[in-house]
Amino acid sequence: MNYDVFNGDADGIIALHQLRLSNPIPDAVLVTGVKRDIRLLDKITTVEKSSITVLDISLDSNRESLLQLLQQNNTIRYIDHHFAGEIPNSTDLTPHLDPSPNTCTSLIVDGLLDGRYRKWAIAAAFGDNLHDAANDAAAAIHLEQKQVAALRELGELLNYNGYGAELSDLHFTPDVLYQALHPYDNPFHFLEDSQDLAVLRQGFQEDMKLAMDRPEMETPHKNRVYIFPNAPWARRVAGVFSNLRAREKQDSAHALIVENNDKTLRISVRAPLQNKKNADTLCLSFPTGGGRSAAAGINQLPPDMLDSFIDRFHSTFST
Repeated sequence: MNYDVFNGDADGIIALHQLRLSNPIPDAVLVTGVKRDIRLLDKITTVEKSSITVLDISLDSNRESLLQLLQQNNTIRYIDHHFAGEIPNSTDLTPHLDPSPNTCTSLIVDGLLDGRYRKWAIAAAFGDNLHDAANDAAAAIHLEQKQVAALRELGELLNYNGYGAELSDLHFTPDVLYQALHPYDNPFHFLEDSQDLAVLRQGFQEDMKLAMDRPEMETPHKNRVYIFPNAPWARRVAGVFSNLRAREKQDSAHALIVENNDKTLRISVRAPLQNKKNADTLCLSFPTGGGRSAAAGINQLPPDMLDSFIDRFHSTFST
């Protein structure tokens, strides 16, 4: 059996898309979820003697299940840009891990494939808010500005779709969205044909209007904090809104706090774009935290820890 395990955001979907354009495995079992559902290997711990490809989820967050799967005679290819921690020493594990703040999983795959599907990787980089990397990759293949803008919108819409507390929050489940784009080796053909993008575009515009009307929390610090209500639109737009605010004020860090159904708090953190460090360090210091140095989050912060988080958020990004 073959299993493709991938994050449900633009980077995870497009990373898998590039790999399967290069090496099709039509019968692979797709394992995915909302963007914050990162412990995806927990879903397949009973699998034995199979080939597993893992994309865009932290090795450290999946360590226990990964070790179990390796003990069950599985061969695993692991491609990711999040914090990994110690890499297991196994001949059955092939890791391609790069946690540097200016790359994403799709760009790692792009390197492995010698740029064969680079236009798709550019869209993924835009979706991950890596605009400099995306623009550099676009310049290398001489794309026109109109084409670059189209890939940017594609990446941001695919990324927007991945945010939610559960699959019912999303416009499309990630596996369905992956299958919709998979017939296309050229993203511009997908942009021309897809009816799904019209749905995402309208939803994005409606959700962003609500988000942009939300005030910034008053604070004496240069960093910015926003609080959103417990609503599907707030969860869907969290990533794109955070990325937009981060680009507006690139010397400041940004935090978005959204209330969950159980009264815990879902937090998105963006380090200053001028110094993409310590977002993961901050979030990993709280329960259910994780991410990468430039962008990280906490899935379920207890409400009584909010003041502590805000204090440490400002102290972490004080310079």
